Parts: sequence; C-alpha cells; structure tokens
Amino acid sequence: MNRTFARRLARLGTALLLGLAPGAFTHAEDMPPASTLPAQELTPQTLYRFLLAEIAGARGQLGLSSQLYIEIARDTRDPRIAKRAAEIALFARNADLAAEAARIWSEADPGSDDAKRLLAGVVANHGGRLEDVQIQLARALALAPASLDANLMSLNRALSRMEDKRTAQSIVFRLTEPYLDHPEAHFARAQAAAIAESPMEALTAINAALALREDWDTGLLFKAQLLMQTGAHAEASQLLQAAAARHPDNRNIRLGYARSLIAAKHYDVARAEFQALLADAPTDLDLLYAVALLSLQLDDAASAEPLLIKALEGGHPEADTIRLHLGQIAEQRKDGAAARKWFDSVAPGPKKLEARIRSAQSLAREGRLSEARAQLQPTAGDENDAHRLLLAEAQLLREADRTAEAFDVIDNALLKSPDDTDLLYESAMLAERLNRLEVMEGRLRKVIALAPDHAHAMNALGYSLADRGLRLDEAEALITRAHELAPDDAFILDSLGWVRFRRGDAATALTHLERAYALRADPEIAAHMGEVLWQLDRRADAERLFDAAIAAHPDNAVLRATAARLRKQ
Repeated sequence: MNRTFARRLARLGTALLLGLAPGAFTHAEDMPPASTLPAQELTPQTLYRFLLAEIAGARGQLGLSSQLYIEIARDTRDPRIAKRAAEIALFARNADLAAEAARIWSEADPGSDDAKRLLAGVVANHGGRLEDVQIQLARALALAPASLDANLMSLNRALSRMEDKRTAQSIVFRLTEPYLDHPEAHFARAQAAAIAESPMEALTAINAALALREDWDTGLLFKAQLLMQTGAHAEASQLLQAAAARHPDNRNIRLGYARSLIAAKHYDVARAEFQALLADAPTDLDLLYAVALLSLQLDDAASAEPLLIKALEGGHPEADTIRLHLGQIAEQRKDGAAARKWFDSVAPGPKKLEARIRSAQSLAREGRLSEARAQLQPTAGDENDAHRLLLAEAQLLREADRTAEAFDVIDNALLKSPDDTDLLYESAMLAERLNRLEVMEGRLRKVIALAPDHAHAMNALGYSLADRGLRLDEAEALITRAHELAPDDAFILDSLGWVRFRRGDAATALTHLERAYALRADPEIAAHMGEVLWQLDRRADAERLFDAAIAAHPDNAVLRATAARLRKQ
C-alpha cells in the first residue's frame, strides 16, 4: 500500500473512531468523558473492520455491518463503538446483538443514562426475561439520581414494544413504588394505565401526580387528554380553562384549552382562543393555520383566505394542503381561473392527484367538459391513481346529466376488473338513475357478497326499495344492518327515517331524520324531513325548513320539487 494512501486511510480511521462517521457522535456533549475511553492503538485490523462495517452499512448490508461492529466493540470496549453497534443492530432488527452492544456501552460508560435506557428498552421490547427487564430499568432509575425525573417520564417508552400492556403496566407500578414522592412516578403510572386501556386507573394516577404538583402543565394536559378519551369533553375544557385563567402566560395550557374546544366541537370559542394566541405570536405558522381552518369550519372563508396566504408565504409545511384550501375558496366565489391556478400549483406528491381532479371539476363547472375529461386521462404509473381518475371522470359525466356515458365508462372498466367493489357500487348508482333497476340490484348484491360489511351498498339497496315502496321488510333490514355498521352516518340515518315513513311510522321517522339533519344539513335530507313534518300536520315547521334549505341550496331539484308538491296540496 502506498504510504500517502495509508496515511489518508489512517486519518480517516481515526476520524471514524472519534465519532465522525455518519450517525455516530458529532457533538462534544455526546462524547463520554475522556477518562472513560480505553487507551489503545488503532491497529490495521481494527481499521479494516471499521471501514468494512461502514461500507456494508452504506450499501444496506446491515447484518454484516452490525456483526462487524459488535466484534470491534468486544475487542475495544469503546463506548462510542458500542453505541454505533447498538444503533446498527437495532436497524438490522437483531435484538441479541443490540442487547450485547448496549451492555458493552453501559459497562464502558457507566455514567451514560442513554446506554442504560437503551439496554432496558432492548431487553424489555425483544422478549427478554421480565426479571432482567425490571433489573435493568431499576438500575437505570437508581444509578442516575440527577436524571431520575426524566427517566421516570421515559419508562413507558422503554417498554413500548411489549405486546402485553398489562404486564408492562405492572412493571411500571413496581418500579415507581420507591419514588411516589415524585409526580413523574404517578405520571408514568397514568401513562401505563392509559396504554393498557384502563382510563379510570389512569385518571386516579394523574390526580395523584397533580396533588403533588398542582399546576404542572404536563400533568394537566395529560389529564385533559384522558378526560376527552372518556367523552368528558366539557370537563376537560373546564379543567384547562381554569388553569389558563390562573396562568395566562402558559402557552402550553392555553393551546391545550383551545384544542380541547375543537374536540368538543365548540369551533367558535376555539377560534377566539386561537386568535388570542395568534395576537401574542402573529408570525406563528401553526396558529395562523389553526385559525384559518377553524374559520373554514365556521364558513368564514373571507377570514381564512388571508391567513392561509400568510401561512403559505411563511413556509408552512402543509403548503400543498393550503393551496387546495385556497383553490376551494376561489371556487366558492366562482373564480374558476384563480381556483385552477392554486390547484395547478400543487407540487408532485400525495396531494397532486386530488388537485388534478379538483382542477378538472372546476373546468367542468364552466361547461368545459371535454377539457376536464382530457385532464383526467390516466398516465402510465400508479393503478390506484388511474382508478380514482376513472371514478372522477364518471362523476363529472353524471353531474353533467350524461349518465349513460358515465355508466359506459364504468362498465368498460368492469370488463377488466369485474370484482372491483368501487366500480360495482358506482355503476349500480348510475344504473338506478337510468331506471335499470335489475342491474342496480344485481350489482349492489354482488358488492355485499364481496364485502359483507359494505354499509353504503346495503343502505343504497334498502333506500332504493323503500323509496319505491317495494319489499319494505327487506329494505328496513338492509338499512338497519347498515346503521349498525355506521351508526353516525347521516345518509344512513336518513334512509332509516325514510323507510319508517314509508311504513306509516312518521313519528319515529322524524326522530331519525332530525338526527341525520343535525349531522349533515343536506338538501335531500331536508326534503324528507319537510315531508314528514307536513304529514304530522306541522306545516309551519316544514315551511320554515323548506325556506332555509332552499336559501342554502337553491339549485337542488329534489328539494324544490318536494316543497312545490306539498305546497300545492
């Protein structure tokens, strides 16, 4: 070997052993104390194995890389090498080598909390004996008093891959027993109980933590999260509202309170809270985005638009989602050119297909159906994308009252994919529009046979029968089963109300329809509810409903026809 090259190689090896290799130590604070490092010469054999390990890792040969690294760690007892060996063994999913490397690291650098945590985690999460798990975790807690609170907070992370969450919970409870004067110990217990799906135990534990540290924001936020998971949204909001009043400068609590209002669907109050936070931090991109989304939820696009633009210009990571929202806002004000400009600016990636479809829909609304269809033609690539584009094309044709063409587009695709439930369902809906009821029923039944839990297929068939007054027992059975599968689906609730109306039970029908309309103010649900109110001789209520619904949906033919027919009686 030429001497110049050998010197270069030696310098490279020294740099690697000092932690300059990718993924190893790169900051001074990561380095163990010099007194803990073994004094030894960099031999040609060590250097060769080190370089070979790095090259193997770079080429994706993680098994070879981890084996070479553990051999170097055994020979050198160097904590930096052992850490690198543990990292690569974990990537290679080799629990035995990872555990051995973590033990060498922990022994070579006894002061390293990271080494202790890694060793405990590897033992716990890869089938180690429970006794070993507890010994390693107890040692990590006992030998680092300065880091005790942080280590208590990370206990559950160390046990995260244990499949038996109840066993993990019992380990956490035993390990925290000596430290119950620390709120972090009770927090660890609360986390373990929550992971084991014992919310009441979790609440008891977090209450114990807060008894020791009353206004601990981490504990308060976790308690609020637990309350929301049990459905106690109001209690969670009240807890954080009171804490925010006591500590108006605590941004974490104020954010938690605002988010709890969203979970409780108090969007107007939530927006006000986020706006107050934004006033204190007007360039905060996440707050800008949150206020904008809440404004959209409240149908206040005028307030949302400038906030979205500001967030986009500031470099918000959800840039393409923001562009989609801005395109939709432009669509709402019937500015198709501006909408398409936003949709077309979406970058290649997961949002691009949706933007492409929305751009085509915008063209179709302006009567430019040929251009829209051309934009939806699939290119070579993902079959899922081609599938979505096909369904989008059929939807454009259906909305343009070219139902027969839409049916043909789907029917041709079914020749290649006869068991595709999405295509079968769409073709059935188109067949109903064409009054080809046998085709509709046959295809919906095939969907149900292929996908027995397809609630929408059951609902569609049941509703179609009920609307025509056919086989009402079967219709109700289908809709009831769909409702069991999707109890909060507004359209299924609408069908349930409609079949009860067809069976002469207007009072029960109204109950279902009112719930459906509360979930989704759809014009056709309004038409059904208005008709039931009319039948119940509540004509003033029906008139008010029709007026409001027609004002919101002036172009809906079903709603207008229903109101006109009833008003003529």
